[in-house]
Formats: sequence, C-alpha cells, structure tokens
Amino acid sequence: MLVIVTVSFVGFSLLRLSGNLAAVLAGEGASPREVARVAAQYGLDRPFFIQYLDWAGNALRGNLGKSLFTGESVSHLIATHIGVTAALAFASLALGLALAIPLGVFAATRPNSWLDRASLTFAASGYAIPSFWFGLILIYIFGVRLRWLPTSGSDGWTHFVLPTIALGIATMPAIMRLTRAGMLDVLSADYVRTARAKGLRTMTVLYRHALPNAILPVVSISAAQLGMLLGGSVIIESVFALNGIGLLAFQAIANADFPVVQSILIFLSVVYVVLTLIAELINARLDPRIRL
Repeated sequence: MLVIVTVSFVGFSLLRLSGNLAAVLAGEGASPREVARVAAQYGLDRPFFIQYLDWAGNALRGNLGKSLFTGESVSHLIATHIGVTAALAFASLALGLALAIPLGVFAATRPNSWLDRASLTFAASGYAIPSFWFGLILIYIFGVRLRWLPTSGSDGWTHFVLPTIALGIATMPAIMRLTRAGMLDVLSADYVRTARAKGLRTMTVLYRHALPNAILPVVSISAAQLGMLLGGSVIIESVFALNGIGLLAFQAIANADFPVVQSILIFLSVVYVVLTLIAELINARLDPRIRL
C-alpha cells in the first residue's frame, strides 16, 4: 500500500511540476485571464496537496475523472485498452519462459560447453538489442519483404506475432540466467545425486527433482517481468500501432492529458504490487520453508 501511495504522490508531483497545465489547456496565445479561468474550471488554482487529496479520494471511489481532451471517462479508456496490452504481455512472457527455461536447464547440465556459451551469448544478445529496433527488423523482414504477417493493428492474433517475438526475446535473458544459476546449485545437491544413482532418467531428474527447487527465483522475476511488460510496452505498441494501454499513455503524454497519465500510472503500480504478492504466495506454496 505504501508503494502505491508513494508512486501516486511522486507521479502527481512530477506531472504537475512539468509545466502549466492550465496554459496548455487554454491553448497557445491565451490571455492570462483565460488561463486563470481554465485553472479555476479544473481546480488547478487550488493548493497542491488539496488537489492531490481530491484526486486520491476520487480514485479510491473508482472515479478517475475524465480525459481533458476527449471528455471520455478515464476508467472506460483504460478498460477498453488494457485487453490488448494484457494479451501482448502474457504472450511475450510465455514465449520468454518457453525459450529461457529449457536453455537455462540444458546450459546448466553442460557448464562451460559450447551449448552453455551459445545460450549465454543468446541471452546477452537479448539484453543488448533494443526491443523497438528488433521490432523494426521483424517488420522489414516478415512484413515488408516476405509479407507473411501484418505489421500494424490489433484486429487478430496474427497482429500480435511480431510484437510478441520482439518483447519475448527481451524478457528471456534474465529468466534464462536465473534458471541456469539455480540449476547449477541444485544439480550438486545430495538428493539429485541419489536420484541419478537410483537409475532415473536424465529428464526425470532434471524436470521432476531439480527444476522445481531451482524455479523459485524464476517465479519472482516472471512476476516482475510481467509488470514491466504491462507498463513498458509503450514503444512497442507505438511501433506496431497496437491500441493498448501503452499507446494510450503515449498519446496522453503528448497531449498533456493529466488525468489519463496519472490514472495509468497508479493502475500499473497496483498491478505490479498485486503481481509481486501473487509471486510470493506461489513461492510459499512451492517451498514450505518460506511459509515458516
């Protein structure tokens, strides 16, 4: 709760200090009298803390206000855009996990081998390549040259393939490195050597005995990655013209639409805190020592 309050207050402060919102709303060339009238109309002439408490009180009651430029309810705007962003975020995380966990497991079984080095190089490439640049490369190859996939819009599942690959590759490195590190620790444990001595198959030892104990850090970082995907897909959504929460935030920032920007910020903060709590509960379920 403290995190949410802090984020909302800091965000409210930074947005208010970024410029004279009343002057922006009044338009270029507006007289001081017109600016003062707009400030009074939207309550921008009141003390800063009163403005914040007003906004926070309304937000707690589910009233996030209206867009200053479209007049639509901010709650409605978020509700109509979050589906696209959520679909992209979950698909990207699923792709990242599908690539990272097997690579991390097999890299740990052969430390310092060519497979280990190739996996680490692949992970380092995912860190180094900006997702928006990789997205543009995907658009050029699969959209412009080969014409296999659409490059913009969010009308069907095919529109999500390229942005999912761009974001999925970006989420993979951290998960892969954590999986590898966890497996290296677990594979030297006594119970793993016992399982091997009993003649169990290698895959059974890896995925039934070793991986469940090495996966705990991956659960936590996956929740963090999902939160970052939900809040950090602004550029990718702009590149692929996906009508999600990221594109809505970008347009709101460009238009100085304060209620929309502030509401998106607090909404994503709440989502991030909830995801972190869920990850901790899952970890406690997987490892009884955490419950103790």
